[in-house]
Amino acid sequence: MMQGAVSAVSLLVLGSAWLVHTVPVLIEPFILTQENFHLAQFMGKWYEVAVVSTCPHYMQRKRGNPVIVALELQHVASDGNFAMTATSFRNGSCKLTSTDYGLTNTPGRFFHHIARFGADVDSFVVHCNYDEYAMVLLLSTEKPSGNKTTAFKLYSRAMSVRATVLDDFKTLVRQHGVSDDAIIMNQNKGVCVPGERVTQPVTAQPQRWKRNTVLPVVR
Repeated sequence: MMQGAVSAVSLLVLGSAWLVHTVPVLIEPFILTQENFHLAQFMGKWYEVAVVSTCPHYMQRKRGNPVIVALELQHVASDGNFAMTATSFRNGSCKLTSTDYGLTNTPGRFFHHIARFGADVDSFVVHCNYDEYAMVLLLSTEKPSGNKTTAFKLYSRAMSVRATVLDDFKTLVRQHGVSDDAIIMNQNKGVCVPGERVTQPVTAQPQRWKRNTVLPVVR
């Protein structure tokens, strides 16, 4: 009788172990967002003044065009999402893009999908004082490859940010195992008007003066 009970327990343990090894467990990322996050105060105009990412392709593209991105966030109270409109200089003109962000049960956490890369992105507002700056952590997962990348963005209500805020941003980046030396500071290229061509300043080329050739006089 005792042997039968032991065998039954063994089978239950083995069965539980089999379930543990065969059933995938999805672990939600535990990231603290801004305490008492207020969505309405987060809306409005922002400027993306600094960024860093673990994605080498994104960083290469960003280094080639490190310009400040103007953001406009709008939310309708009846909707479960908000829209982010971004304008920036690219390829000689001002480009405009719009992205819909879905709200989640966690205040300060949003979700959006990038169809171009088949990526699902979770955004976390980890620090924000609403009237000056916001620090956002983005976790991206590409499908079906499962490649994961981490990015950090520093938003400012103005096109510049205080040195102490930038120091706090660097600290946040380091705390997540990313080098703050890789942070790209975006440059102010002026007001961006969508559809308007940008006239690049023409740099005067140094002129090469030809030496006058004096022909001999034949007498």
